[in-house]
Amino acid sequence: MALEDYKEVVGFCAMYTTMAQMLSGTFICRNIHKKGSARGVDPMPFLGTIGLCILMLRYAWMLGDSNMININIFGLLTNMIYMIIYYYYAPNTKEVLKLIYKVTIFIAIFLVYAQMEHPANVEFRFGIVVTVLLLLLIAAPLAHLKNVIKTKNTEILPFPLIFMGTLVSFQWLLYGFIIDNVFIIFQNAIGFILNIAQLSLFVIFPSKKSQVELLNDHRKEN
Repeated sequence: MALEDYKEVVGFCAMYTTMAQMLSGTFICRNIHKKGSARGVDPMPFLGTIGLCILMLRYAWMLGDSNMININIFGLLTNMIYMIIYYYYAPNTKEVLKLIYKVTIFIAIFLVYAQMEHPANVEFRFGIVVTVLLLLLIAAPLAHLKNVIKTKNTEILPFPLIFMGTLVSFQWLLYGFIIDNVFIIFQNAIGFILNIAQLSLFVIFPSKKSQVELLNDHRKEN
């Protein structure tokens, strides 16, 4: 049986696994709600995902791929909900509005470009834009690499998100081979490598609680 015969199966698996990954934002929102404040939480993962989903949705429409359309609509809606929750608990809403404004302008520029570019070129060139932005979003946790190495502690890294990202990138990589799309293959091959690199940090530097957290746990027990 040819690999193309598994297209629907792999596509559905990749879609639902990606949905599960996107739902991991509920844990962040739950912690924000429990603290009663979004202080110390970066809104860019939510905003970045919203922007990327809009661009990926535009790209999926170019390809006419229903699986990619469905997952990006789901991602757009869920991250908009996360962003609303974040904004409600944000200590400085003016700064959040500034970020939203910047991301909106950034996305609008690329959407206008996609509309004005020649149909013969837009799929390839827009695919490059989407690929670069996706890889930047996947690699974002590596910004904490210096701190992880210094403290030998991976507590700051979102393990569930990285683990699910590894599964997601592998499944979309396989899907990219099936539909023979160079951008999906490239972005998920690099994404898979980046996620594996981040997972390896949990093996090298097992997550451990800080002294402050241990002291708080000890007080609770007493």
